Amino acid sequence: MRYVIEFVRKPHISYLRDLKRLSPEVSRRIEQKVQLLANDLTGDVKRLVNFNPGYRLRVGDWRVLFQPDGSQLVVSRIVHRSEAYE
Repeated sequence: MRYVIEFVRKPHISYLRDLKRLSPEVSRRIEQKVQLLANDLTGDVKRLVNFNPGYRLRVGDWRVLFQPDGSQLVVSRIVHRSEAYE
């Protein structure tokens, strides 16, 4: 199934703000993995238990947190693995 990537647009939660804080190399790698994610959840994806959003994509030491919503993937945050599940 092919998904459409959507981003949460709240002032205090921003995928794009998180992406700009990273080095260009890391942000480019994350962007590539998120685009691959749209193709049937390709990548190191895991469902999270008792956590919202309900899924994560692992890209090295970084986690992309997202939630499937029909034919859309709603991406909310990029966080370091040490802070991802707090």
